[in-house]
Amino acid sequence: MSFDVFFLLGAGFLGGVLNSIAGGGSFITFPALLWAGVPPISANATNTFASCAGYLSGTLAFREDLRAEKAALAGLLVMSLAGGILGAWLLMQTPEARFREAIPWLMLIATLLFAFGGRLNGVFKAVAARHRHASSLGRILQQFMLLAVCIYGGFFNAGLGIIILSYLVLAGHTNINTMNGLKLLASSAVSIIAIALFVWEGAIAWREGVLVLLGTLAGGYAAAHLSRKLPQAQVRTFVLVASVAITGYFFFETYGA
Repeated sequence: MSFDVFFLLGAGFLGGVLNSIAGGGSFITFPALLWAGVPPISANATNTFASCAGYLSGTLAFREDLRAEKAALAGLLVMSLAGGILGAWLLMQTPEARFREAIPWLMLIATLLFAFGGRLNGVFKAVAARHRHASSLGRILQQFMLLAVCIYGGFFNAGLGIIILSYLVLAGHTNINTMNGLKLLASSAVSIIAIALFVWEGAIAWREGVLVLLGTLAGGYAAAHLSRKLPQAQVRTFVLVASVAITGYFFFETYGA
């Protein structure tokens, strides 16, 4: 086997472990696809493909919690599908050179979301508590916010789960299991519709994507055992340090002398 096979399998495995324990697996898998020689837009599309299996399996795990939200599921799915396809379409319209220049900024956004997502949720909880009886205008604005979040997810998958959780807090949800189920369901819908367009456009690097996907599945399975031994706070610190370093690397590569 060639080095890139082991490299992508290993990156997928580590990404799967991180996703299961603390999140942030895309900080590993997306750069790995780039470093394996996959062009930026294709690497982004391929990373969405490789991440989707984890969203689907997670949604299945939370199916009991989702049953309590039957009335809200249709609207959530419609917005997720609409935003996902629009974001994916915008990605396909973006010139390769322009997207390459945007990578450091997209990574920076995802890093900030990972670092401050908990505080952001806290702020949204305070806002939601003060406005429990939102007006019709407020509910409309929430729908536009959900659409914007899903557009981001269709365009660039990293950090999507954190933004969706923040939206759900603002929308008044309080049960963490229900919120995780809704987050994974929305992420699945965004990814599936985006992948459909990526397949149509021939944007997915299948060989590399399947290797990362297999590694991610193995990593997610292994994390079921590792999660009892690894402190989540230390894992989050590792992810944050790695994401800052990788983001800095992309800024230097793109804008350095």
